[in-house]
Amino acid sequence: MKKLLLIACACLIFSNSCLAEKPQKEKTIKDDPYLLLELFGSAFQSIRTDYVDETSDRELIEAAINGMLTSLDPHSGFLNDESFNDMQVQTKGEFGGLGIEVTMENGFVRVVSPIDDTPAFEAGIQPGDLITHIDGTAVMGMSLTDSVDKMRGKPKSKITLTIRRKNEEPFDVTLTRDIIKIESVKYKAEKDIGYIRIITFSDTTTDHVKKAIKETTKQIGKNKIKGFILDLRNNPGGLLEQAVGVTDAFLNEGEIVSTRSRILEETMRLSATKGDLTNGLPIVVIINEGSASASEIVAGALQDHKRAVLVGTPSFGKGSVQSVKPIPGYGAIKLTTARYYTPSGRSIQAKGITPDVIIPRAEIKELPIIEGYSESNLPKALGQQEGEKNKDSIKKETSSEKSPSENKTDDIKEKPDYQLDRAMDILTSIAIYRQQEQKK
Repeated sequence: MKKLLLIACACLIFSNSCLAEKPQKEKTIKDDPYLLLELFGSAFQSIRTDYVDETSDRELIEAAINGMLTSLDPHSGFLNDESFNDMQVQTKGEFGGLGIEVTMENGFVRVVSPIDDTPAFEAGIQPGDLITHIDGTAVMGMSLTDSVDKMRGKPKSKITLTIRRKNEEPFDVTLTRDIIKIESVKYKAEKDIGYIRIITFSDTTTDHVKKAIKETTKQIGKNKIKGFILDLRNNPGGLLEQAVGVTDAFLNEGEIVSTRSRILEETMRLSATKGDLTNGLPIVVIINEGSASASEIVAGALQDHKRAVLVGTPSFGKGSVQSVKPIPGYGAIKLTTARYYTPSGRSIQAKGITPDVIIPRAEIKELPIIEGYSESNLPKALGQQEGEKNKDSIKKETSSEKSPSENKTDDIKEKPDYQLDRAMDILTSIAIYRQQEQKK
């Protein structure tokens, strides 16, 4: 019976071409599933007997099902046994490959986000990059599953991707495949601010976020900590329940997210439970074009509840729910079954989350000091001699060498990060404002 159901579903993929050839039967074929089954059976048998090369029945059926699903949207598809197993491993935080979340766009593979500390991340792959060729083979005409399978391989083996990036000529990037072990949460106490970076939403993310809040609060001091920065940049998403759990850690009450499908009775609303683990401290959330799905749920909920200030750039806009339906012995069907909505009723799909403060990626450049432009340089300026003495002392201080220990920094980031710097400034400002309000 399951095989029959698979064939019944797969037959739809062939309907459009045949309808074009026989318009007089359009209405009958469209309305009668038994004729559609007959149509599929005829096409299937013709391929088996007349195609130039011998084909596998299973591969034909799987391709038909996958074609039907991928024609619906970029996130639906058929997963064979191997792909299904890989997906299950990935949600547990370890899998093989390049460390890259992708989707399909106009026949090309589009990068949603590279994952931190993976071959793709280290090679400089960016959200929005289009992969046009894999080891010289064009991806045009491949399914997303085929493209992903081609990018997978033995650890330490090399692969070359041809990248098309906005406003740049296409270029090749050679990467070395590896076993990807995702550390879903990183955190650090930076002076009086707790920094929490969520890389993906795997099955341990909520527990790690709770630990991060507790540990950074302990390191800084309960009475000294000013607030938290939640970094969701380049976070491709993951498990819905983990996104809900993370959001719940910062809320006392209220809806977190709702999912709405064709069936009204299946509408689901998920709400916070009492207990804000940060005790109401200010929160700044950083997002960018690589923040998708579960990370958009977190950002949207905290924004709607006015619990956090969002900074960065607009998010990716994946607001659809995929249900994975296992088919024993065959793999699974991944089907889009609903859309996500933020507490205020905003749809995330194809719109994304817009930050409260737009902060693009940028580099900070140190400019030279303009010499000879001060009050002391004006003729007969008051205190001119004293000013010269001060200048001499400044020159001596700046020219003196500092010891290695004095030059050592303990920043959150290893490279300059303009967005993070501005987020810290905003959080500090909010904390100062709150302190002033409490004194009134």
